[in-house]
Amino acid sequence: MNWNQVEGNWEQFKGKVQSQWGKLTNDDISVIKGKRKELAGRIQERYGKAQEDAEKEIDTWLARH
Repeated sequence: MNWNQVEGNWEQFKGKVQSQWGKLTNDDISVIKGKRKELAGRIQERYGKAQEDAEKEIDTWLARH
C-alpha cells in the first residue's frame, strides 16, 4: 500500500492509525487529515522519536496494510 491510498481514504484509516499509535489523541488525528508529514511529526512529539525513526515506523505500518 502507498500513502496516497491512506490519504484518499483517511476516514477509514484513522482508526487503524490510532490503534497503532495509541498516544495520538483525537485532536492529533483531526489535524493529521491524512498528511504523512503531520503523522510523522505527531509521532515524534508524542513518542519522543527522531524524524527518521517516525518515518521508518510509518513505512513498516504501510507495508503491513
